[in-house]
Amino acid sequence: MDLNLNGIVGDVGVWGVVGFITGYALKKLLKLTMALIGAYILSLFYLQQKGVITINTDKLFNLANNITQQVMGLGQKVLGILPGTGSFVAGFYIGFKKG
Repeated sequence: MDLNLNGIVGDVGVWGVVGFITGYALKKLLKLTMALIGAYILSLFYLQQKGVITINTDKLFNLANNITQQVMGLGQKVLGILPGTGSFVAGFYIGFKKG
């Protein structure tokens, strides 16, 4: 039985690096997205306080909840498409924690 350890180690290393980069980039993207959404909502509340607009807060928070659920569903679909190797998942976790 001929076991190609170089190929196995190479695949583990590559998928680990890909997972790390993906996790790191995703965390940075999430931080930027959350900052933009927060700034937008704060601007809406500022305009409401000044009397420029009227906000139905129940609908706004329901909309935010629906968007959050859609993003989580998309995240689950993406994770289903990505390779399920342990090295990718470990690299993704480390990259997400470091981001």
